Amino acid sequence: MLSPLIVDASPVLALHDHAPAQGHDPASPAPVASSPFAQLVLDQHRANYDLWHREDEARDPHASDAAIVQVKHDIDRLNQRRNDLAEQIDIALLQLSPDNPSAPLNSESPGLIIDRLSILALKIFHTEEQLHRSTPDHQHRNQSRLAVLNEQRTDLAACLDALWSDVLAGRRRFKLYRQLKMYNDPTLNPVLYARSPP
Repeated sequence: MLSPLIVDASPVLALHDHAPAQGHDPASPAPVASSPFAQLVLDQHRANYDLWHREDEARDPHASDAAIVQVKHDIDRLNQRRNDLAEQIDIALLQLSPDNPSAPLNSESPGLIIDRLSILALKIFHTEEQLHRSTPDHQHRNQSRLAVLNEQRTDLAACLDALWSDVLAGRRRFKLYRQLKMYNDPTLNPVLYARSPP
């Protein structure tokens, strides 16, 4: 059984902050998961990290058609993994949640909030990189963007803590909302099943 305090936003943010630095500099020590839940958070963040960089490659105007096709397939695979891991986070947390069907239902689950925090961490990391390049105007613009991103992340982290506190107290509840992606499923994507033999 996981500790009920496992969803405190601070260690989640610390994992998110440490991972991109290691991804860009293999000499940096890799973040170490202190629990199976922390490993889920790291794995989900890694999927977002890999997705971020493949999305950058997809926008290369000089990329060949074959390279773009490969990148698009990678993006689909990584996006599926990202969503699957957000669901696994919610499954783990639902095991800790009191069963209170009369509590108001929250529209966003903790796993989806953690996914949004992961994206914000990547935006912050890559915006901070922009503070050291190009012109003073470029740097100033990105300093302003960074302030907005940090405020958004602080707000969202507080929302995660408040939601989890309310869930544990039985004041709110959440459900596992399956993403049910269709594009990767050869039985649901008409382009894929139209080409399959009967």
